[in-house]
Amino acid sequence: MSEEINTSPIQPEEEAVEEDINELRQIRLDKLADMRAAGSDPFTITVAEQTAHAAEIVENFEEMENKEVCICGRMMSRRDMGKANFIDIRDRSGRIQVYVRINDVGEESFAQFKKWDIGDILEVRGVVFRTRRGEISVHATELKLLTKSLLPLPEKFHGLRDTDTRYRRRYLDLIVNPDVKDTFIKRSQIVREIRNYLDSQDFIEVETPMLVQNAGGAAARPFMTHHNALDEDLNLRISLELYLKRLIVGGLERVYEMGRVFRNEGLDVRHNPEFTLLELYQAYTDYYGMMELVENLFRTVALKVLGTAVVTYDGVEIDLSKPFARMTMVEAVKQYAGVDFAEIDLETAQALAKERGIEFEKRHKKGDLLNLFFEEYVEDKLVQPTFIMDHPVEISPLAKRKPTDPDYTERFELFITCREMANAFSELNDPIDQRGRFEAQEELIAAGDDEANHTDEDFLMALEYGMPPTGGIGIGIDRLVMLLTDSYSIRDVLLFPTMKKLDV
Repeated sequence: MSEEINTSPIQPEEEAVEEDINELRQIRLDKLADMRAAGSDPFTITVAEQTAHAAEIVENFEEMENKEVCICGRMMSRRDMGKANFIDIRDRSGRIQVYVRINDVGEESFAQFKKWDIGDILEVRGVVFRTRRGEISVHATELKLLTKSLLPLPEKFHGLRDTDTRYRRRYLDLIVNPDVKDTFIKRSQIVREIRNYLDSQDFIEVETPMLVQNAGGAAARPFMTHHNALDEDLNLRISLELYLKRLIVGGLERVYEMGRVFRNEGLDVRHNPEFTLLELYQAYTDYYGMMELVENLFRTVALKVLGTAVVTYDGVEIDLSKPFARMTMVEAVKQYAGVDFAEIDLETAQALAKERGIEFEKRHKKGDLLNLFFEEYVEDKLVQPTFIMDHPVEISPLAKRKPTDPDYTERFELFITCREMANAFSELNDPIDQRGRFEAQEELIAAGDDEANHTDEDFLMALEYGMPPTGGIGIGIDRLVMLLTDSYSIRDVLLFPTMKKLDV
C-alpha cells in the first residue's frame, strides 16, 4: 500500500507570529508610502539591466575579476557594519555576496539602501572581486530598488518547513529553499533530454485532445465537464493512447506526446489527480523493442542530466547502467509468493487468496488474481530496474495476446524503487479481438467497475483500416523525475500539486 498524503487544511500560524507578521507588513507599507511621497516608487520601474548571474561570476571569476557587472536578484541577508554592509543576492542561478560601502555608492543612496528590507529585489552594478576571506563578491557602485517586498520571508520566524505550506505557497518554497529550485531546474532538463533522445530516434512530437467524449486507454475514473456550445458532457483524458494509435494507422509510424492527463483518484506520495505522461508508439516493433528503447532512454537521460547512470534514491544505489532484469509476472509471483499460477486453476487460486487474506471480487478471473498476488507479494521487492513481462489478458485490454499462450499478453511494466515507472505493449491491432476486449470491459462497467473502458467505435473503425504491428509505451514523467532527483513524494516534483481547499 502506498502512503497517503494528509489532505487536511493547514493549521493557522500561532497568533503571536501572525501579529508580528502584520506589524512588519505595516512597517514596510509605511516605508513604501515614504518612498512614494519622496517621488520614488519601485513599482513604476519596468525594466532592469542584468549582464551576469551569480553562478556565472563564480564559475568564471578569473575572467571576470575587476570587470563591471550588473546583477539583479532578491536580498536574502544583510550584515551591517555601519558605513559598510555585506548583503547576499540570490538570482535564479544561486547566491553571491555584495559589498556596499557609503563612499562608493554615495551618502544619499546609502541612506535609502539602509531602509531596504530582506526580500526586496535589487539591481546592483559593481566590480567583481574577492574579499580578504576569499569569497567571490561584487563591490557595489550603484544600487536600485526594483521591487519592494511587503511581507517578511518565512525564515524570519520558523522557516518554511511545513510541507503543506510549501506546496501551497511554492513561490516561497522556491525563494527560501535552494534545493527545491534545483529539483525543478533538473525536471526541466530531464524533459528536454527526453525530447532530444526521441527526436534523435526519428520520433515526431504531436498533440492530441484533452477534452474527449470517451476517456480510454487506461484503467481510471475520469473527470467530467460540460461543453456549453455543444450541450454535451465531455471527459478530461486519462491517457494519450487511443489518439496516438490513430496516427500510427494514418502512417506517421513514430509518434510521441508528453502532456497532462487527469485521473479522478486519491492522493498519495505516488499519485496526483493530474500528472505528466509520456506516451510513444513505434510501428513495426513489439514490446521487446520498447524494452530496449526505455532502457536506453532512462540511461541516456540520467547521463545527460546527472553525469552518471548510477543514482541514489532514498539512500539506495540504483544502477541504470546495467541491463535491466526481466521476468514474467508468473515467474515473479512464483519466486516471491511461492504460488505457480501456471499450474493451478481458478478455484485453487481463489482458495489460496482466501487463505492468505487477499481480497477479491466474485467477477475476478484467474488473471485478476495473479495480479492481486503480484501487488501483494512482489511490487515491494522490485528495487533495481526490472521488467515484469507477460501480463494476463484480463488486465490488459489493449495489448496483443502472446501467440504461444493467449491467456497472457505481450505487455511489460518497468519497476524501479518498488514503483511502476513504465507500462508497454505489443499493441493489439486485431479489430475483432479489440472489440471483444471492449465488450469484456463493458461487462465490468455493468458489474460496478468505474475504471473500466467504454467501447470506442471510432478507434475500432481506425483499426479496421489496418494498424501495422506496433510497440507502445507510457512513462510517468513525475516518477522519473522523483527517481533522478531523489524526491520522496510526487508533490516534491510538481510545482503546484493538487491541494484541498482551505476553509476561509
